[in-house]
Amino acid sequence: MWTRRHPRPVSAPPAAGAPATPRSRPVEGPAERTFWAHLNRPFAVGFALTAGGLVALALGFAVRDLITVWIYIAFALFTALGLDPVVRRLQRRGMPRAWAIALVSLGLAVILVGFLWLVVPTLVRQVGQFFSDIPRTIAAFTESDVYGWIHDQFGGQVPTLLTEVQSFLTNPANIAAIGGGVLEFGVTVASTVSGLLIVIVLTLYFLASLPQIKGAVYRLSPARSRATVADLTEQITDSVGGYLGGMVVLAFCNSIVAFVLHLSLSLPFPVLMAVGAFFLTIIPLVGTVLYWVIASSLALFTSPTAALIFAAVYLGYMQLEAYLLTPRVMNRTISVPGSLVVIGALVGGTLAGLLGALVAIPVTASILLIVKKVIVPRQDAKL
Repeated sequence: MWTRRHPRPVSAPPAAGAPATPRSRPVEGPAERTFWAHLNRPFAVGFALTAGGLVALALGFAVRDLITVWIYIAFALFTALGLDPVVRRLQRRGMPRAWAIALVSLGLAVILVGFLWLVVPTLVRQVGQFFSDIPRTIAAFTESDVYGWIHDQFGGQVPTLLTEVQSFLTNPANIAAIGGGVLEFGVTVASTVSGLLIVIVLTLYFLASLPQIKGAVYRLSPARSRATVADLTEQITDSVGGYLGGMVVLAFCNSIVAFVLHLSLSLPFPVLMAVGAFFLTIIPLVGTVLYWVIASSLALFTSPTAALIFAAVYLGYMQLEAYLLTPRVMNRTISVPGSLVVIGALVGGTLAGLLGALVAIPVTASILLIVKKVIVPRQDAKL
């Protein structure tokens, strides 16, 4: 049956002189009503914005004040990752993980006690001898041909400069002033020792719970990509652990070379310079060059000939390390192009100092691994 559709009534235009009928206001959505309602209460809006800003500032100050804690955690975590390959190697030989961790911890304790027992007394004695021998070292330097050449080039300002340097270094008050005073120096030593103990304890906890930490990271990822995340995490932790172990091995080789050179060339303070070589050359890229410059400059005050021989031999070792030792030690665990190594070390050192320089290369390797395993396959799958 066909039904008749009634036409829609059309309103007649308003008569001449009659007031126009106001148009109906469009219906506002919930978001618009909420926005205008808030604007109608400016004090509440201002209070909410101010409270949010204060909370953000408080969080920022809390993060800044806890920067020392973050550094402790980062050092402990990277140390645990560096020791984990040794623990897992013992596990593959049938040793339970708890016993492997105990054995590794005992080995570290023995090394630390041996270092403190054998090296620290000699180190303290040589540091004291260094400051007591400053006048005699400077006097011997003034009789050398190098001093004569410098004096001929720069004139009478050189003796005055050497006198001021000698008076500054032989005055204990100036040395104390460099460290901020005796009290400040004691506080620094105490905080350093307490920080070292905290790092050791955190390292043991991280090392014991590293499998659980990895499992928690896996569970945070979706189930469909959990296998990929687990594979990436294992490769990243393996590369970080191998890198840290390799850096320690290379720094130890540098310290042995420095010790042998100082003994064979009769240069002073061989133990002190060997310990300095270990802690300086553990810094990527710039550490070896920095030690080469410092050690060669100090050897110049003893004997220009010995300083020249030391600089030449150590420079040859640097080339041997760069082209032979470093590829053999590092390429098994981490592979980063040279340009990215330089960029990463510069960025890390600028942002976080020594810690940033140490972790820059493994972080760069981790980013490259993620790009290679995740981003590149996704781009290849797109048509």
